[in-house]
Amino acid sequence: MSDKIIKLTPPNIDEKTIRALKKGDMVSITGTIVTGRDVAHKYLKDTFVINQPNDTEKQILADLKKHLSGGILYHCGPVVVKDESGKMRFTAAGPTTSIREEPYEYDVIKLLGLRGVIGKGGMGQKTLKGCQEFGAVYLHAIGGAAAYTAAKVTEVHGMIKKEFGTPEAFWIIEVKDFQCIVTMDSHGASLHEEILQSSKKVQEELNASFA
Repeated sequence: MSDKIIKLTPPNIDEKTIRALKKGDMVSITGTIVTGRDVAHKYLKDTFVINQPNDTEKQILADLKKHLSGGILYHCGPVVVKDESGKMRFTAAGPTTSIREEPYEYDVIKLLGLRGVIGKGGMGQKTLKGCQEFGAVYLHAIGGAAAYTAAKVTEVHGMIKKEFGTPEAFWIIEVKDFQCIVTMDSHGASLHEEILQSSKKVQEELNASFA
């Protein structure tokens, strides 16, 4: 783990940059990212992995890949308002609990060519495998600070799949100095798994002491 903060500028992050990251590294993201959570993930897997998409859906995928191939997907259901000038603005943008996307994330990383996934709480072995195979990382954001995170969103460029509703649609946003920590890297290391195992060991020791 380094004290240095590594800058990422999505989209079009190259694989070499991601492979150089290790668990515990701090990153600062400035660039275009896309939000997407439960409905978005299910849609991507059902439409493009399990089934054959129609021409309209193929165009949606192409539009998403413009921002996500070599880019970062953020597990977030934002609160969005329209200001006096008619521009959309995020007022809350905290991370969603990511384990809910575990059934989909491997396929989504592969489908979109993701280099990063932002969320909270960590993910499982299938996602970790996807990070290893395709050159991606899981980035842990601060939970419980939705207004603070929203302040890092400098521009709302638009949304895809409006019919999903505001929290579930894909929002294309610009962020500046959005800081996260790498907790699952592309080399198979997971800070979440390490903490789980160390916690289990402590619990076993405590149980033994009271036996």
